[in-house]
Amino acid sequence: MDVIAERADIDRAVSGKTVCTVFAEAVAKWGDRPALHWKEDGEWRSLTWKGYRDEVAAVTLALRSLGFGPGQFGLIMARNVPEHVIADLGIVHAGGAAISVYNTLAPEQIEFIANHSEATVAFVEDEGFLAKFLAIRASTPHLKHLVLVRGSAPEGVLSWDSLMAKGREMYAASPADFQASWKAVGPEDPLSLIYTSGTTGPPKGVMYSHNNVTWTLESQTRSYREHGRPVGGDTLVSYLPLAHVSERFTSQWHGIFNGHDVWFCPDPNLLLPCLLEAKPTLFVGVPRVWEKLMSGIQAGLAAEPDETKRQMAQGALSAAISAYRMRRDGKPVPEELAAGVEKAQPLFMLLRSKIGLERCTYAVTTSAPCRPEVHEFWAAIGMPLYEVWGMSELTGPATQVPPDDHHAPSIGKPIAGVEVRLGEDGELLVRGGNVMVGYYRDPEKTAEMVDSQGWAHSGDIAVLDPDGHYRIVDRKKELIITSAGKNISPSNLEALAKSSPIIGQAVAIGDGRKFISVLVVLDPQVAPLWAKAHGIPAVAMTDLADHPLVVEEVRRALMVANTHLARVEQFKRFTILSGEWTPESEELTPTLKLKRRVIHTKYQRQIDAMYAEPPGGHSVDAVREAAGAAAD
Repeated sequence: MDVIAERADIDRAVSGKTVCTVFAEAVAKWGDRPALHWKEDGEWRSLTWKGYRDEVAAVTLALRSLGFGPGQFGLIMARNVPEHVIADLGIVHAGGAAISVYNTLAPEQIEFIANHSEATVAFVEDEGFLAKFLAIRASTPHLKHLVLVRGSAPEGVLSWDSLMAKGREMYAASPADFQASWKAVGPEDPLSLIYTSGTTGPPKGVMYSHNNVTWTLESQTRSYREHGRPVGGDTLVSYLPLAHVSERFTSQWHGIFNGHDVWFCPDPNLLLPCLLEAKPTLFVGVPRVWEKLMSGIQAGLAAEPDETKRQMAQGALSAAISAYRMRRDGKPVPEELAAGVEKAQPLFMLLRSKIGLERCTYAVTTSAPCRPEVHEFWAAIGMPLYEVWGMSELTGPATQVPPDDHHAPSIGKPIAGVEVRLGEDGELLVRGGNVMVGYYRDPEKTAEMVDSQGWAHSGDIAVLDPDGHYRIVDRKKELIITSAGKNISPSNLEALAKSSPIIGQAVAIGDGRKFISVLVVLDPQVAPLWAKAHGIPAVAMTDLADHPLVVEEVRRALMVANTHLARVEQFKRFTILSGEWTPESEELTPTLKLKRRVIHTKYQRQIDAMYAEPPGGHSVDAVREAAGAAAD
């Protein structure tokens, strides 16, 4: 079936459907099966699909009693907890549209979103989040109702318990009112706004209709099935912010569409114990998560006190990586190597069990490019990472690496019914039922993003390989342009910079500068173990960043990286930072992407020092640097 016919077939399959009808179908099919799991008072609790429906019905009717209904927006600021998705669906079943906002937003950012959307109700998880809303209440005139999920609600704020008590009473008295409410919702009605991060100006509200979501769910599910992966009844862990489309689409909407069993992890720092409890069969991670899990396994192997066991395990892993590289490059794997890797499979399964992924049959990486060595590691231990590429403006996914056709690096092939082509400058263009309705109340920005023929302009530069897989090779808006006018992709440089396991994070610097430098952050798990193995006594990370052996190891890694780069792209100076970058320290987004503007501002002194005379930081190659200075 060609893509146009496939799109038409998907159109027919989802005609008349809404997220409300999909939820009703889920309850009818899986009523008594567990739908949601969460930890409360140290114990795991669960809610069946019927119980989930009853909670949503209570929120829906309670909201209707407050005057909330069609055409209105509701905000949610909460971690990954059941009340988050229950409130979301309650807003939607009442005829409104839900807006999840990042927990890290400052009050003035919340104020902008509340006023831009003219939201009339907000659900907040705790008193800390509530304080942000109370600080802006006087300047958000449309925001009539605040609902506090946990804690003691002050005067003028509703408590979750009182709202639910009212809603349950109404539902018990007249279940038909709930049915009437959600059945009045149509496929083209607004379902949600996802606000972009606003790194290049005020955040934009990406608007989805119900049809956007049901169409994309049908499309991606077909793609899985067409390529041999049964879909339905997976166990998932929800831990990335629900304000991001990746988590919202995967654990909430995809969970409803395919009857997944979702376990909530409210704090990403508690991901490992949650994985060990849930043992997911499908796991979605951003590259930084895969890097941290990999580092944890590597650190565990390095800490093995029995030298024979340690060397055997590390040798088996090295052999498996070698075998993977040969298969990837189309080379035959020697029988002896293949036999050794096969013999090591129980070891690799044991390593996966240490992080709760022994049941995982489909591992996804998304949201940013993943380094080659990360792909090699996970493929070697029997769990290759399948990349899914998309954007908020595309309701999440647009391409994915097929389950039966693993390639890395690759963003795979278009999902069912989605057209993809390359523009004249190589920009990846996408058209399909997944393309957003538009940016809310911003027709000019919408026209810049989606052209008159319906093609969404991604801003990513890609190539199409002979095997039909696309690869992202650049980012139009994230280029470093040196003072000599050379355009350089920072993400490519940063992936190469992290070739040493002690380097956890890196940011390439050079926009408007004469040469490329790099800020390097030590990996808090691996660096201390590396130091111990090299005879460095236990010291604080701040001292480790200045230790001559550590500086030399980073220099070695950057010199290796330079062998893969054109001269104009090569690193000339570096500065080692000791503190790990996190969303809390503000260098990363809630989905663990680099916030380049924040990093440039926060470390302006260190950056300027690397370009001063005499320069600060460390030289990657003092001899070459001196020769380059003479040439300049």
